Amino acid sequence: MSDSSSAAPINAEKLDKLAQLAVQTGLGLRPGQDLIMTAPLTALPLVRKITEHAYKAGAGLVTTIYSDEQTTLSRYRHGNDEAFDHAADWLFEGMAKAFSNNTARLAIAGDNPMMLAEEDPDRVSRAQRATSRAYKPASKKITSFETNWNIVAYPTPKWATLVFPDLSEDAAVAKLSEAIFAASRSDNADPVAAWTAHNADIHARRDWLNAKNFRDLHFTGPGTDLVIGLADDHKWAGGASLAKNGITCNPNIPSEEVFTTPHARRVDGHVRATKPLAHNGSVIENIEMVFKDGLAVEVRASRGEEIWNKVLDTDEGGRRLGEVALVPNSSPISQSGILFYNTLFDENAACHIAMGQCYSECIAGGDKLTEEQIAEKGGNASLIHIDWMIGSAEIDIDGITHDGDRVPVFRKGEWAF
Repeated sequence: MSDSSSAAPINAEKLDKLAQLAVQTGLGLRPGQDLIMTAPLTALPLVRKITEHAYKAGAGLVTTIYSDEQTTLSRYRHGNDEAFDHAADWLFEGMAKAFSNNTARLAIAGDNPMMLAEEDPDRVSRAQRATSRAYKPASKKITSFETNWNIVAYPTPKWATLVFPDLSEDAAVAKLSEAIFAASRSDNADPVAAWTAHNADIHARRDWLNAKNFRDLHFTGPGTDLVIGLADDHKWAGGASLAKNGITCNPNIPSEEVFTTPHARRVDGHVRATKPLAHNGSVIENIEMVFKDGLAVEVRASRGEEIWNKVLDTDEGGRRLGEVALVPNSSPISQSGILFYNTLFDENAACHIAMGQCYSECIAGGDKLTEEQIAEKGGNASLIHIDWMIGSAEIDIDGITHDGDRVPVFRKGEWAF
């Protein structure tokens, strides 16, 4: 019997480098530390390489939880309707316990972005809401950086043929794999060294923004005139970050962003998306939103508007911002000209904002504050955290100081300093 997971179109040396990068730089995995990994079944070649490198790095126990498109679709097409209001809370409670015991977390992205596009929007939104509620004990430990975590991607066939519809499956997978390797810097002779240099550049941007301590950011461009207030005592982050367990990790590979926590009650104006949003098997296009006192009071989209509104109605915090991130238009992912239909990549091609949960690490002393204290400083709480892209070569950003002075931050999609 042949091994159907050999993935011939994918460069084996670069895949191995990506796996090593995920373990060493993405996770910073420590000897004796356990690892929980989630992945689609079609990403098995990368799962095997990451597992190999994790054990070589001294991992304790590596546990992988797989997902599968066909079994997911079977639920939507044949499942009991009442079951869409439930999720495997026992699983997520177990993951939360593992994170509390210093287990690292790694996710492999690669699901078909269009997997749920033809399914009942009501069932999709109910299932996502139930999963968000059940996952909260675990997701809270991730957003608060209680443990080291990382996301990388694998070029699964359905994702590849969506990105490159004019190519054969093998050719599409090969092309998407090369794009992933380039964006992740795993096509370098020494990817770990390349990330060390890249982190230094991101940290320089972060430090400049922290020194300025802006009160607001003002985004202007086609379809956009938006003032985003920043949370009291906010901090900018990006690149390698120190988790509460003392391990430095790069949560996203790739990553080009510097990000912070907005003030959930001080966002005003209108904004237009510059890229489609692929979210949990649905694609939402041409999002336009109007904010007043932090709340999204008008929401439109040319495709997926019903699903988008249902997602935002997950809870009271779903229509407020939890993150604002700055990414130059000259980022390698943007310059590739590829629309990945995957937020891990598309958010690193453009400035973006996120609906929902904030990162408490982006508020000074956030690890010692209660949820109520974080809310007082402007941090948002929600079961969701969904990034969508608002940056382009036509976007300008001004930082507004506490004295009301304006300082150029971006001009025509690029850093202005």
